[in-house]
Amino acid sequence: MKHRIFVDGQEGTTGLRIHEYLAQRDDIEVLRIDPELRKDTAERARLLNAADVAFLCLPDAASREAAALITNPNTCLIDASTAHRTAPGWAFGLPELAPQQRAAIRASKRIANPGCHASAFILLLRPLVDAGVLPADTPVTATSITGYSGGGKSMIAEYEAAGSTIAPGGTSGAAYSPLAAPRPYALALAHKHLPEMKTHTGLSAPPVFMPIVGPFYKGLTVSVPLQRSQLGASVGAAELHAALTQRYAGERFIRVMPLCDAATLADGFFDVQACNDSNRVDLFVFASDSQVLLMARLDNLGKGASGAAVQAMNVHLGVDESLGL
Repeated sequence: MKHRIFVDGQEGTTGLRIHEYLAQRDDIEVLRIDPELRKDTAERARLLNAADVAFLCLPDAASREAAALITNPNTCLIDASTAHRTAPGWAFGLPELAPQQRAAIRASKRIANPGCHASAFILLLRPLVDAGVLPADTPVTATSITGYSGGGKSMIAEYEAAGSTIAPGGTSGAAYSPLAAPRPYALALAHKHLPEMKTHTGLSAPPVFMPIVGPFYKGLTVSVPLQRSQLGASVGAAELHAALTQRYAGERFIRVMPLCDAATLADGFFDVQACNDSNRVDLFVFASDSQVLLMARLDNLGKGASGAAVQAMNVHLGVDESLGL
């Protein structure tokens, strides 16, 4: 028997990509809403309650409203918005978060899909806090650079409309465009991913976090710098790297790269887009005698959004976790 799946918000970036993943599957029956009825509450409620799994690819307020439409106790909701990522009763949809997380996702009918920046940050730091090599009260800063697809349809349209002004190297006589350069944002220090970044790492305070949107479509890297003086006397880069290696041993979607990865250092530059079109996360530890730099990269539309949602669905349904990914 096929699993019945409905995507509420199927026209958005995340919803469209989920449909692309599901189209490859013969164990899935996709329930589709008539385009003319996609804002009809009664029809949405009917499909939400008919589904074995319903993905909510909606703004926060709309996701809360959609969740309230569910009366079928057998419908599992996977919410791609920020609305429920730290809410009681919702499992955090990051199977690699902790040894017991897959069991929580399997058992829950309410799953909150992680944010893209948050996924990279949490996967870097949670094992270090759990292992005691990074004290929970460490003041942490983080920088993330991401492709403009992370801003959704409106930002994608903005960048694509800019055309040649943001092309590599520009064009002769092209008008100046601020979109041609990386753009830091969330400068009020209240980014919507901060609550989950604190809650799901075990840190006692959220990081000082600066995300940056770049003039490329997708790809994301989070960087966390540390002073050796912030760590215990017996803790250095090798111990941090060992904690990551031990935690993710056997994880098919997480790759801990060699300490001070020689290939990256030889190139001299870090490739933000090397995980694109995959559900993979690469984790790095670089170091000098006095400082450490932790880095994680992923596809912000893959493991940072739609791929993670499909992975959580697979875990919940009890099928091969990599099916369709």
